[in-house]
Amino acid sequence: MKPILRGLTTLAAVALGAFSTSTVVPAQASSVFDQLEVDQSRFVAFSSRGLSDRGLIIVEQVSDARACWNETGSNPTLVDPLLLDFNFTGICRRSTDRNGYSIRVNGEDMGLAYTLRVIPRDNEMVLTGIPRNNSVPRVEIGRTTGVTNDFAKLTLDPGWRFTRRTYNDQVLGHIYLTFEGSFPPGAVDPNPGGPTDPGGPTDPGGPTTPRFRDIAGDIYFEDIQQAVEIGFIAGFEDNTFRPRETLTREQLVSMVLDSLEEVPNANFRVPSQANGAPYRDVNASRWSAAKIQFARDNNIVSGYQDGTFRPDRPVSRAELISVLRRAASYAQTLRGSSADLLPTEPVFNFTDTSNHWANAQIAEMSSFCGVASPVNERGQQFSPDSSALRNYAAAATLRMLSCVQLPE
Repeated sequence: MKPILRGLTTLAAVALGAFSTSTVVPAQASSVFDQLEVDQSRFVAFSSRGLSDRGLIIVEQVSDARACWNETGSNPTLVDPLLLDFNFTGICRRSTDRNGYSIRVNGEDMGLAYTLRVIPRDNEMVLTGIPRNNSVPRVEIGRTTGVTNDFAKLTLDPGWRFTRRTYNDQVLGHIYLTFEGSFPPGAVDPNPGGPTDPGGPTDPGGPTTPRFRDIAGDIYFEDIQQAVEIGFIAGFEDNTFRPRETLTREQLVSMVLDSLEEVPNANFRVPSQANGAPYRDVNASRWSAAKIQFARDNNIVSGYQDGTFRPDRPVSRAELISVLRRAASYAQTLRGSSADLLPTEPVFNFTDTSNHWANAQIAEMSSFCGVASPVNERGQQFSPDSSALRNYAAAATLRMLSCVQLPE
């Protein structure tokens, strides 16, 4: 098992299952990951756009071919992410979620102990480490010295700096917000004496060595790298991943069940053969038949009212999230835990899901390690009825899998 460190109409909703419906996390071992000092001037941290709690974006200027961002004004300083307007491969590097950055304190990776959000407070916006243990105080890391609905630069508080994650002297793309010294008052002990993680790097191969020739500029580049390394999704024989191809219903089932094989302390085995045709349009000899039958029997997916499954039908983003929600609940029961999904971060307020059949599930999964996130990680739209693409499916499944492995 490879460890993970830091995935229509009402009839279609029914077809995929309707889907209505206190301890400190130990740090990762410093013996596994190390940190590399970087030129602080090559990095900028800024808040995403919005009206309430924001996400964090970190951009690195890799080469000087073109500027990756521009800064204007003060109190707050606004950031114009210029990299949105050109192919920034090899020029800029962008980190937008927990797979791209985490907190590191006194040589310990705290990525499983804290999520990072930008929270408006007292006429400024504060970059805050939010502990997964609600009884532990939050940690303030940086601030904007002003309020705006636009991208706003975050100046790190004294003692904090950017570093880069390394593994066995291999430089990775993951960015640390690093603090050393007496840890901020009231925050969790960065080394509570819990077990350490003996696993390997989060993004084997690093951002400069893409596994596939068509993913280097993709926003989910590192998620794809890690998902392929884990093994629940793969590329094609022509050395492509085809990140913007749509995902079909049978591909979704296969991907999700393969990901659940990585859940630790779970007795999980999918039969290699179906004991019959699970649906009238899915023969027992079809490559996905056994997985579809297993997913049906365990209430992860359902067929249509006419007795078909329609394995080749494209999956929408809403359906992807709904299936991931059921899979996460099922995975937690495999570990002997409650099927209820506890939030790890604030709910994201999407602007286009309020009247959608999957609104509740999308909202819930946005607070469950950010499994549900905006289209291309920008703006506030989820676009629930648009097709689920392979790049986002890999990232969302990876987040789901990481979240169900968090200690209770």
